[in-house]
Amino acid sequence: MKTLILIALSLWIGLAEAKESVVTKKGEKTPASSQLVPYDTQQALESFSKTVHGGIMHIIAKSVDNTQQVKLIQSYLRQTAAEYKKGDFSSTERFHGSNMPGLAQMKSAKADDIRYDYKALPNGGQIHFSTEYPHLLNALHQWFDAQIQEHGSATLPDHDGHHGSPAE
Repeated sequence: MKTLILIALSLWIGLAEAKESVVTKKGEKTPASSQLVPYDTQQALESFSKTVHGGIMHIIAKSVDNTQQVKLIQSYLRQTAAEYKKGDFSSTERFHGSNMPGLAQMKSAKADDIRYDYKALPNGGQIHFSTEYPHLLNALHQWFDAQIQEHGSATLPDHDGHHGSPAE
């Protein structure tokens, strides 16, 4: 009986460790969440900025010369914006669960109540989230706060002046 308990405990600990990190081919541990996106999260910076109409999510490659990484980031953001426009937030739910702050309101918004505009950047891309509805603006800000809490928000190089004002 003791042996069975030890085996079960070992399996449980192993599964918990596997959930928290994944070992790459090079033998390095990376966050398990990095396996949910097509780009290498260790080679990218994520930034979340709230604006007066919503917010802007940037993902850029740490090296602009890493063209494969840039293409993967752009593809991911383009696809994510398209999914959000359709009301499909399953990718966010895979990362953060269905109880993420602001997500229920975003999911219940009518088409075009929230805009999700993708834009390619030389080193990655961005999605600009915007709405004119105060209750949805509050939901977007809650969602951005949760993203920042979970992922942090990197300071992007050469980003000063990229947006003329917080209103953009």
